[in-house]
Amino acid sequence: MKRIALLISTAMIGSAAIAFSLSTASWAGKNDEPDRHNTEKVASAQLGPRPFFLINDMDHGPLKKKLESCETGPFKKSDFSIGHRGAPLQFPEHTQESYQAAAKMGAGILECDVTFTQDKELVCRHSQCDLHTTTNILETELAARCSEPFQPAVYDENGKLISAATAKCCTSDITLAEFKSLKGKMDAFDPSATTVSDFMKGTAEWRTDLYASRGTLLTHKESIRLFNKLGVKMTPELKSPDVPMPFNGFSQQDYAQKLIDEYKQAGIPASKVWAQSFDIKDVLYWIQNEPKFGTQAVYLDGRYEDPAFDHRNPATWSPSMEQLVSEGVQIIAPPMWMLLEAEDGNIVPSLYANKAKKAGLDIIAWTFERSGPLATGGGFYYQTLNGENPDPNHPVDIVINNDGDMYNALHVLAKEVGILGIFSDWPATVTYYANCMNLK
Repeated sequence: MKRIALLISTAMIGSAAIAFSLSTASWAGKNDEPDRHNTEKVASAQLGPRPFFLINDMDHGPLKKKLESCETGPFKKSDFSIGHRGAPLQFPEHTQESYQAAAKMGAGILECDVTFTQDKELVCRHSQCDLHTTTNILETELAARCSEPFQPAVYDENGKLISAATAKCCTSDITLAEFKSLKGKMDAFDPSATTVSDFMKGTAEWRTDLYASRGTLLTHKESIRLFNKLGVKMTPELKSPDVPMPFNGFSQQDYAQKLIDEYKQAGIPASKVWAQSFDIKDVLYWIQNEPKFGTQAVYLDGRYEDPAFDHRNPATWSPSMEQLVSEGVQIIAPPMWMLLEAEDGNIVPSLYANKAKKAGLDIIAWTFERSGPLATGGGFYYQTLNGENPDPNHPVDIVINNDGDMYNALHVLAKEVGILGIFSDWPATVTYYANCMNLK
């Protein structure tokens, strides 16, 4: 998903959340086939204390009562719960450890954001150029290969910051072998740093470095093998390149095709794969050239970044929902705020959500457990519910004021919008809800 500077809940998450195991459950895939590829026995999911903390924080009402009734479980894996980069609320994103934690929390689907190295091998990274914030590259000899070497912060004689510390290190700067020599860390940096060591710090106080001691980076192929072993389904996102394409003869179509080829080579059925992209051209390429995989291809809707786009005004949606369907798109995935509105003090489906469903599109939402404390607004992902609307012609009621309210938003997404599933930075929270509501 796209990088956004967000706060995440201040609620502490106990380390007990790591002692998880798995179970079986699934979406009914568009091309559902018998699953003959799982190699690891799966058992019940154990969710740790966070879901219970959030439920306790909810206002009294029918939803809280229902969720409280499920506290003894049992809990099992659910495809409604999608591990967003694994479990990056506390684990270094896109690492083996993060993925294992997410699967043990009951995530039925895991995400590998896909980019490529200098030798055109596919690897799991949120961005082609995030190695300086998500790995230890700046502390290795490979720092000399970075597109933009580390530059310390500059201060004037009075100690006032003149320019922030910067660096830019890309997977395309290094080979696959060199990439594999790195270690993942929590995605963070300190813009006020004057040394590399300080620059690499900056993990927010509401996160932790407790599980960041050995973040194991993965190739896309390795993620496929790991996910298969864990008994989960897969949702790779083809990331937009930060280098001009074609890259050393490697075209955008080559890139999109290679992603699919690695699933085919591994013998993974298309029914277990939801390939994603923010670029509609990639989605249409899969629909036209790999129809089995294209049937479940996901159009990540990032059009909110276009100043001309208004999620309340269908005239600004290009292509329209109907056009997307006519081109073969079956699944759309916007940020969760685009699917929700505040009305008379309640959370309701948005016009965008209703239009997508009316056109026949299935919907996936992102990203749960990634926004700030709801007591202070909740940030980007709750902007249509927290009064932070930039449009003065559409004032927003504040219908969230405590962390437990996130379950109210999830309930509307599940029961009224009818989403297929939702990405989460801490899948246990969603897994609890999915099991309690008997969602598969």
